[in-house]
Amino acid sequence: MIKDFVLNNGIKVPAVGYGTYLSTEGGEEALKLALEAGYRFFDTASFYKNETELGKVLKASGILRADLQISSKMWRTEMGYEQTKKACNESLERLKTDYLDIYLIHWPKQDNYGDDWKDILRQTWKAMEELYADGKIKALGLSNFLPHHLDVILDCAKIKPVVNQLELHVGYMQNAAIEYTKKNDILVQAWSPLGRQRVLNEPIVIQMAEKYKVTPAQFLLAFLNQQEIMVLPKASTLERMKANLQFDGISISKEDMLFLMCLPQMGWSGEHPDFV
Repeated sequence: MIKDFVLNNGIKVPAVGYGTYLSTEGGEEALKLALEAGYRFFDTASFYKNETELGKVLKASGILRADLQISSKMWRTEMGYEQTKKACNESLERLKTDYLDIYLIHWPKQDNYGDDWKDILRQTWKAMEELYADGKIKALGLSNFLPHHLDVILDCAKIKPVVNQLELHVGYMQNAAIEYTKKNDILVQAWSPLGRQRVLNEPIVIQMAEKYKVTPAQFLLAFLNQQEIMVLPKASTLERMKANLQFDGISISKEDMLFLMCLPQMGWSGEHPDFV
């Protein structure tokens, strides 16, 4: 059974959202196909440079705004009190919406050198809480926050974050970050849950997917969902988009789950929040 999730503020989110990074390189077609496939949760960011296209496609779809969930993120250069408010308002304008379902801090640090990153985080969170009070954000979130970053927010927050996006896939399971996030009643979302082609094409992944009679992508998504992690896969064809929503009925054995969790590192993007 595919597990949907309820955030710590009572909002329900699906097990699978559509990750829009690089989705508009060939135009708006992939976004339209994602709607056709059945996606209703869309994850974007100012850095993705596709908020305008996403807003246009969602508006033209005729689907009620209340039936859609839009998540966006501010970039490193947009952090800080005034900058955060400006960034959020600009995202709202590009997306042609009055509110964001979730607004996230994309990375915890602006650069490798400043020793004031904690103060910048606190000011950023204060601005987000005020945007929440104004009704422009329904829920606040984080992306790429490890435990020592998360503590800064938890120590100052009046409104708790509801999600923490992390790069997670077979061969790169940040278990300490997952455990700490869950311990604080924050939903873990996986970006790059398929590990790009690097993991999808791994012989062991292909072999185990064949064992369960599913595609490698479905197998990798089921592996994360079974750990109560929301996934944000990317796909460019309607067939693959639909397949990524259809891993119901896959139940990976305890032995295989433990085996997968102990595989050597593979498919890491090379991005780390403490080394910009």
